[in-house]
Amino acid sequence: MKRLENKVAIVTGGAAGIGAATSIRFAAEGATVVIWDLDEERGKNLASKLNAEGKNAVFAKVNTAKYEEIEAAAKAVVEKYGKIDILINNAGITRDSSLKKMTPELWQQVIDVNLTGVFYCTKIISDYMVGKNYGRIINASSVVALYGNFGQTNYVATKSGLIGMTKTWARELGRKGITVNAIAPGFIATEMVAKMPENVLDGMKAKVPSGRLGMPEEIAAAYLFLASDEAAYINGATLSVDGGMTI
Repeated sequence: MKRLENKVAIVTGGAAGIGAATSIRFAAEGATVVIWDLDEERGKNLASKLNAEGKNAVFAKVNTAKYEEIEAAAKAVVEKYGKIDILINNAGITRDSSLKKMTPELWQQVIDVNLTGVFYCTKIISDYMVGKNYGRIINASSVVALYGNFGQTNYVATKSGLIGMTKTWARELGRKGITVNAIAPGFIATEMVAKMPENVLDGMKAKVPSGRLGMPEEIAAAYLFLASDEAAYINGATLSVDGGMTI
């Protein structure tokens, strides 16, 4: 039996990068994957590709910084499938700038998506999970939440905040059959990273004891483990998937 057989999983930011790798892996493991993203073209194409392969996937254009959109989209999922088993809070943005140059707008944009959006999704979707006495919620933090990063005051604040929220929600929801955990990826070879100059990439690799960048599929595998029944007794944890950067 596949590890996510008969499960319904929402993956925010699920159309590209780590989110797409997660959508693909979850579908391969038997889940009905609900891809939420603002990139309508890529989201629809990915869902169509998965369905053509005999898997189950659907796309919805959802802005996770908008409470009403999440409410409506989550309700639609439950009306169609009867439940939501897994929430992967993967959507996130960067608006990098030094403290001196960071504007209130740059600060707020990242807070709205990376922190408030995760709060909105979890608040709304956890209610459906409580009703079924089952749920897996996994939040995308970052290795920079553990040691900071130049020019990322806003991003680091959100990713650090997610670790605290993860622990709080694990305490609040644990007795209701729901686990809440976080992943802290290191340097991952997404499309955005691959476009960086070679000397920058070499510098990034030099900071990693494993000597290479991680692959989106490796983060998807960590999401899969925490979403599976094998991880039923893991709650409130932050799993670093970073090639050893934080040791």
